[in-house]
Amino acid sequence: MTHEAVGKALIGAAHHVMPRLPLRVEAVEIAPGADPELMRRATAQHARQLDHGDGVLVLADLYGATPCNIGLSLADLGVHLRCVSGLNLPMLLRVLNYAEKPLDELADIAASGGRGGILIDHA
Repeated sequence: MTHEAVGKALIGAAHHVMPRLPLRVEAVEIAPGADPELMRRATAQHARQLDHGDGVLVLADLYGATPCNIGLSLADLGVHLRCVSGLNLPMLLRVLNYAEKPLDELADIAASGGRGGILIDHA
């Protein structure tokens, strides 16, 4: 769940690093001016289709922004999910490298990967 063009760009970069992704990864991008309620209902239906029993991991680009808020609200519509915000490429790659892990653990791995991909060089 991202703002327009962010999710697809990160998935494209992940394909560059890992040509065969071990999980089904899809971007739901919220365009400026999109109707949040319409996007919420459509995304909930889409998430239910993606869920094969363990739930859905939602990676959002910015906590508190519309895409993340829509992702978090899917639970109110009966979608079993974990939502992690602060999406970056290291987070996505870490999730893909641990694709076999259960949903709760995968959410923790996502957060750890996102934080671990940030480095301040003091050179």
